[in-house]
Amino acid sequence: MKNQYTISLSQKDKELLHSYTNIALSIATLWENCCEIVLHSLENLDASVIFIINGHLSDRKIGSPISQVTLSFLNTMIDNPTTTHVNYFAKNENNELVKSSIAAIYGEEKKIIGLFCVNIHAEIPISAFIRCMTPHEGIGDENFSETFVENTQVLMLNTLDEVKNSVYNNFAISSSNKNKEIITILYQKGIFNLKDSVITIANHLKISKNTVYMHIRKLHK
Repeated sequence: MKNQYTISLSQKDKELLHSYTNIALSIATLWENCCEIVLHSLENLDASVIFIINGHLSDRKIGSPISQVTLSFLNTMIDNPTTTHVNYFAKNENNELVKSSIAAIYGEEKKIIGLFCVNIHAEIPISAFIRCMTPHEGIGDENFSETFVENTQVLMLNTLDEVKNSVYNNFAISSSNKNKEIITILYQKGIFNLKDSVITIANHLKISKNTVYMHIRKLHK
């Protein structure tokens, strides 16, 4: 290989790499035992694996070295900066088919400092795959109805209509407290993190924005 891979990482670089562990956990939870997630640091290629989930699928652990295939794709990314990720199929040591993705992680100097790798084992038992795709204890216990919208204004109004219907049909909530309850639920749903949400909600509830702010301040405490 003609490129020098081992680099010195700044503290910010290390913090950036560490932040990818949350993404790794999210993907691994989604795919469960069907998927291996590996986070590589280029600071030491002899022990490049700094985080791994389901390492039993490849018999790797933290401190394992970078693989030859990963090293080859890294070389491609360095030679061609427009190549930021690659997807490919491969066979592991047990001759099992694996679909893999390698994405470059760039540091504060815009150079590759690490690699984020996802390896989906294509020859897992069908029962394991079905388990990943269906709700079961601990995963997917609660079903959600998710609607994708064109902009946050529509998101706010759709959520407001949903909450209003729920609150207005709850006769245990007094008429004088219905707006307060609506604002509380919208707050819990994170709606007030959106731009102009206070004004929008106030207008549609036909109350002042100061009233909405008052309820939000109480919820902050």
